[in-house]
Amino acid sequence: MHEFSLCEGIIDTVTTQARQQGFSRVRRVWLEIGELANVELEALRFAFEIVRQDTTAADAELDIISLPGRAHCLDCAQPVAVQQHFDPCPLCGGYQWRLVSGTELRIKELEVE
Repeated sequence: MHEFSLCEGIIDTVTTQARQQGFSRVRRVWLEIGELANVELEALRFAFEIVRQDTTAADAELDIISLPGRAHCLDCAQPVAVQQHFDPCPLCGGYQWRLVSGTELRIKELEVE
């Protein structure tokens, strides 16, 4: 599961920022995760529970904001929603589209003390 290594990076970033900013505790972490980011959300939640132990985020809640996949179809020149990589354009059926969003994984916000 790569979700453990993702959580290690998230907790490392969160605790580093808390230390640099002088916060004693992280209460809540908001993550934005694209639907095409290849992240299993339940596995990420499980990993977060384990990785956060013995850190300033030991009691932190995790909120996940899911971001839809969006692309620009080069065949019909329209913005489209995409559910998976390599799916056809839902408007024209073409396969020539450029992914615009949906692979993000970022810390959006923290609630701290």
